Amino acid sequence: MRVALLGPTTVVAEDGTPVDIGGARVRMLLARLALDPGRPVPTTTLIDDLWGEQPPADASNALQSLVSRLRKVCPVSLEPGGYRLGIATEDVDVFRFDQLRAAGRLDEALALWRGEPLADVREAPFAQVAAAKFDEARLAAEEERFTTGELDAAALTAMHERHPLRERLAGLLMRALCAQGRQSDALQIYAAVRGRLADELGVDPSAELQQVHLAALRGELGPRAAVDRLPVRLTSFVGRDDELAEITGLLGQARLVTLVGPGGAGKTRLATEVAARHPLHAKGRVWFAALAGVRAAEDLAGVVLGAFELSFGTGDPLRRTGEGMNRIADVLGAGESLLVLDNCEHLISAAAEFTNELLRRVPNLRVLATSREPLAIDGESLCPVGPLAVPDGQDDVSAFGAVRLFLDRASAVKPGFQLDESTVDDVKLICRRLDGMPLALELAAARLRSMTVRQITQRLDDRFRLLTSGSRTALPRQRTLRAVVEWSWDLLTEEELRLARRIAVFPAGADLAAIEQVCAEDSLYVLTSLVEKSIVDVVELDAEPRYRMLETIRVYAAEQLEVCGEKQEIVDRFRRYYRDLTGRWEPLTRTARQVEAIGVYEAEQDNIVAALRGAIDDREVGLAADLLAGVFWYWLVKGDNERAELSVRDVLALGDGLPADVHATFRAMQLIMAAVPGLPATAEAAQVIEDCVSSGAADKHASLAIALPMLAFLSQNQELARREVKRAAASEDAWARAGADWALSFILVDEGDLEGAEVARDRAYEQFVAVGDRWGSAMTLGMKATFVSHTGDNLAAIALYQRGLDVAMELRSLDDAVQQRWRLAVEYARLGDHATAEREVIEAEQYVRNIGNDQMSIMIDYAKAEVLLRAGRIAEARELSSRFKRRATLSAVLGSFVTEWSAILDSRIAIADGDPAEAEKRVAVAIGTTSQRSDMPDLATVTELLAQVRYAQGRHESASRLLGLAAVIRGRLDMGDPDMRRLVAELGEPEPLGIAKAEALREVREEAGISDS
Repeated sequence: MRVALLGPTTVVAEDGTPVDIGGARVRMLLARLALDPGRPVPTTTLIDDLWGEQPPADASNALQSLVSRLRKVCPVSLEPGGYRLGIATEDVDVFRFDQLRAAGRLDEALALWRGEPLADVREAPFAQVAAAKFDEARLAAEEERFTTGELDAAALTAMHERHPLRERLAGLLMRALCAQGRQSDALQIYAAVRGRLADELGVDPSAELQQVHLAALRGELGPRAAVDRLPVRLTSFVGRDDELAEITGLLGQARLVTLVGPGGAGKTRLATEVAARHPLHAKGRVWFAALAGVRAAEDLAGVVLGAFELSFGTGDPLRRTGEGMNRIADVLGAGESLLVLDNCEHLISAAAEFTNELLRRVPNLRVLATSREPLAIDGESLCPVGPLAVPDGQDDVSAFGAVRLFLDRASAVKPGFQLDESTVDDVKLICRRLDGMPLALELAAARLRSMTVRQITQRLDDRFRLLTSGSRTALPRQRTLRAVVEWSWDLLTEEELRLARRIAVFPAGADLAAIEQVCAEDSLYVLTSLVEKSIVDVVELDAEPRYRMLETIRVYAAEQLEVCGEKQEIVDRFRRYYRDLTGRWEPLTRTARQVEAIGVYEAEQDNIVAALRGAIDDREVGLAADLLAGVFWYWLVKGDNERAELSVRDVLALGDGLPADVHATFRAMQLIMAAVPGLPATAEAAQVIEDCVSSGAADKHASLAIALPMLAFLSQNQELARREVKRAAASEDAWARAGADWALSFILVDEGDLEGAEVARDRAYEQFVAVGDRWGSAMTLGMKATFVSHTGDNLAAIALYQRGLDVAMELRSLDDAVQQRWRLAVEYARLGDHATAEREVIEAEQYVRNIGNDQMSIMIDYAKAEVLLRAGRIAEARELSSRFKRRATLSAVLGSFVTEWSAILDSRIAIADGDPAEAEKRVAVAIGTTSQRSDMPDLATVTELLAQVRYAQGRHESASRLLGLAAVIRGRLDMGDPDMRRLVAELGEPEPLGIAKAEALREVREEAGISDS
């Protein structure tokens, strides 16, 4: 939410929708609170500021009434210190104006003004003083804009006429007139201002205005073309707007600003752009010294003199350095100056001494340096220059700096190239794989002269051969990607080289402990030196720091690791380290330290995968099995089922070298994962379960406490499922006992014992909470919500789904969070709150887009179709149903469920559309698949749907019978479904049938026209 006071008082919601605030007094209250956003304002202050000396008789109640009205549209809370408007400072345009002004972004700041400040609340006692303060700030900002930019004589004249006594403004106008050659007009302005000051205030002009007058008299302010001594800018400047503002601000405060970052980050171009936009550039007081070609420290002064178009005479080199420093100081000391020292890293000590001496001798000098490490002298302000922003799963990527730069350079070499469906995935991949580094992106874009964007992405693994098409006029070390990296590599000491090439083994970076165990003991000081030299980045400084290389540097370092013959030893250490790490953390993924464990796995994911894939590829059977066992449960909790399934397959393919218990465990997990979308064969599942028991795996691996009973249950072996539940329930592991009750609830539901299932679920939930397992808690809450909904208590079900969602979000379990969220949306629709249902499904869509999970987005399509259908938007639901079928048919995850889910959705659409014949055909398909799976809850749902079809056909007796059959199959009707509530209201409660579930199943199939032959 944003509040605007620089004009009439307005409020805009987060999505850009204007908010109706209410009457004048409510707007006054909002405006006053917005002057202290996020801070409580005392009640007495508010009363004084709103009513002044004539408050109402019961001022406190009057204020409370205003607050109540304001709360309907804005977040206002009562706190010990008073009433607080719960928005951030930057969400109020007054404070946004101050921030932009302080950052030098004056055009943006002034663009916030929409008229007179507080225009519609000026009657409030506080408004006049505040408005006057804002007006003064606006006028000062307008003056500052002219101070730092172009002097517009016409605009300054208009401002001067409105404010004839502002001396700073008069001085700016005089400068502007002199720049146009209108010296006499400028002198007349001075005379007029001096006269008015004397007549109206009895004072003389300020010293500043008198100096402008004197300069005008001397002719020093006449038109003059500034000399541009900066490198020629032949390409557009893209993607560094924030850095430009930051560096501009730093240069306003510090005399030395150093841009530090790796090679290819664009430090030189950024420094050039900053210098070109600096006010001193228009005055001809900016110089640029390129140090890349300097090889000896004593030549540094000569290069800077060359930037001044001066040179040494002859004589001793050491004496020439002192002479050169004197001449440089003379030139720079003639006025305010800015000197850019580009590429200091290879002369870092000499550059530091030179800069320190120069800043000491020339007080009005500012230096902007670029280097791969800081100069490390007093007063230095650092601005890290890293990669451009890279997209990470977002749909709209056009605003990311890396994408913008690539498109800009691509369109220059290949006119017509644009971001569309055919190119967006490749462009995102290029930006991500090249770390968003400007030079690499420019080299990749240059390849479009002779290659397609797809050909470029296919060759990124060979990036040093691919990216060799730089500008012929660039420095040699900037013409190829390899040359850029080699320039940095050659500046390292032997000790730094050894550690740098070894760190390449970590694709996801590492903390100090990992680096010291895998690469070298006592590495901290060498590591920090690599950070200083922009070879290694450091992240997460608030917690345990992690150190990582940009991908391009890591690829080069990995080459060096292989060349020096150390690769095998370091890789072996790396794999063993992650075997031990996952072995320590895996048991904790089912305890109260679960979130902490998830954090470790998230940070180390790519390292663990690299260790596992390497062990599989090298057929290190034991190591591969240990690594997979250490990470498998984390993948299941996070919903990374595809990676888990592929890894299990590859480890099982290693063959007889796997221990019997390991083979049995992974085979059981393989069958469980294959159970969706297909059911495991009864005999095969039973054999795998027996293998797990006989090999001791069932006692060794806690995850089998859930996996084995569920595998037996899904393979329709109730007796074996019961046995395995009993085995798990007798375990010494509290989590395994919770898993036993969780699995038992499925069995009891299938048997129609809903009360027993509820008891088992509650027991499982209590035990999962007791051991601290959020995953088990979230799953159990979701199950409880489904069955509470069947009782007709939609609100209680919503509360449970929301609790499950909160737990899943805390756990960062992406799939579980999506499932809880879309079920929540559907439950709101079942309740009849269609607006909230639609908001929830939109949030689910946005969440899925953010995490980039295409499979889950298919499920969201299905949920959205149901939400729209229940809101009566049949045509939209039908369109989404068609899209769901198109996309889901290609999904390996949904498999045979596509047919079933589509049939259910299309049947509901046909009923809503008044076409019961079509609905009957569709629901028969769903009854066929659910009955084949013997999924009793799902079969009950489609039986209820067939009852609705029969009712729509006018066959009321048949509909009533089907309701009774559904009650037998599930144990109760789904009274949380408004369609079922209406149907029961029409037909009455079905009579208890007193038949077995198997008979009910046979009768339902027969009613649907399905033959058992």
